[in-house]
Amino acid sequence: MTGSEVTPSFRLAYVPGVTPTKWVRIWNERLPDVPLTLLQVSPGEAPDVLRAGGADAGFVRLPIDRTDLRAIPLYAETTVVVIPKDHVVAAVDEVSPEDLADEIVFHPLDETLEWERRPGVPAAERPATTADAIELVAAGVGVLLVPQSLARLHHRKDLTYRPVTDAPESRVALSWREDGTTELVEDFIGIVRGRTVNSSRGRAQAPAAKEKSQAKPQAKARPKAAAQPKKKAVSRPKPAKRGKPRRRS
Repeated sequence: MTGSEVTPSFRLAYVPGVTPTKWVRIWNERLPDVPLTLLQVSPGEAPDVLRAGGADAGFVRLPIDRTDLRAIPLYAETTVVVIPKDHVVAAVDEVSPEDLADEIVFHPLDETLEWERRPGVPAAERPATTADAIELVAAGVGVLLVPQSLARLHHRKDLTYRPVTDAPESRVALSWREDGTTELVEDFIGIVRGRTVNSSRGRAQAPAAKEKSQAKPQAKARPKAAAQPKKKAVSRPKPAKRGKPRRRS
């Protein structure tokens, strides 16, 4: 390698609650010579990190401003309410927004859920982060509405959660800069979308993998056994019939 050559790398941002482990593993299998660096950012920071070039691509929570960003929606998460384990809501399997009408509901600054009308009574102040709101729920001050993955991420022994019906879902998407659609970005898009190594839109098979596949000996066809000539049936002469012995006169 000369001094002017730069080793390629890929930087992937992701927001809390999103677990990119599966995709990272596939990346390392397909592109072992291109290191992938993970960068966890808050939902509000993610678009700016992508725009500034701090990451090549990232998992974000919609909605985001798509003026100069592209995004592929991947999946939607159920919204749940986080409550103390001894809360009355813990006795049921699910709740509706109307069931929370008298509850103080926190609205942290990093929340991405879009409500036409937020349930419950708003808290006097908005917590800075979801983690801060979780601490207030544990203190018995109020409850919190979050995507289910965040409830699992901030799991505590003294808290639990229940699904909320008729609530907006949190949508997770893969996003990248519109003018930054590089070959590596296309590779990662292919991995997330489940394309195979030999997909027409994916990158060509890695050299090491090619050599391995080419070196693999092909099974030799077994030679067919030579056809044996059919044996002709040998006709045996029939034994002569024996008559009664003649008496001599």
